[in-house]
Amino acid sequence: MKSDKYRDNPFDQGYYDSDELRIMGFQAVGRNVRIAKNCTILGLNNISLGDNIRIDANVVIACASGDLTIGNYVHIGAGSHLACVGGIKFDDFSNTSQGVKIYSGTDDYHGLTLTNPMVPQEYRGMELAPVVIGKHVIIGSGTVILPGAILPVGVSVGAMSLVTHSLKPWSVNAGIPAKFIKARSKELLRYEELIEQKNADRNS
Repeated sequence: MKSDKYRDNPFDQGYYDSDELRIMGFQAVGRNVRIAKNCTILGLNNISLGDNIRIDANVVIACASGDLTIGNYVHIGAGSHLACVGGIKFDDFSNTSQGVKIYSGTDDYHGLTLTNPMVPQEYRGMELAPVVIGKHVIIGSGTVILPGAILPVGVSVGAMSLVTHSLKPWSVNAGIPAKFIKARSKELLRYEELIEQKNADRNS
């Protein structure tokens, strides 16, 4: 427990826990969910959170339209940005490192329409497409993911990459744009089995 001297430390604002989050208006909040108190989150009613989730400092979640679904055992690294207008889904055991940007909607960059959210919608040419972050996906720091990208089970993406298209399951990828480097090991699956067995034993 923190001493009174550090209880109001502005450099350690702490986390909201599941009990606190459930009364804030999220669509769903599971067990052992922690969200840093200095995050910015819009559209709580469009966000569904599973069990065992941590969202770290200065994450921005823009979900006033669209939706965000986060499964179990998921971590969102500090300084990440989730633009959910076209829908974003994180499956179980997925993870972003710091500063990852995920866009499920983007303006037109070809000059065919106006851009930015202050322009009336009928004069904009936004592309909307869901982004799916599959089971056991890990995304390196500074990576940008664009609308419509599907990262299926077992994908890893190296730091500072640009994901413009869907990737292959159980693959290691990196670069601008991200390209296949090699197959990824499935050895991690045995640890998932151990967690599931412990959970089953605890609930029996």
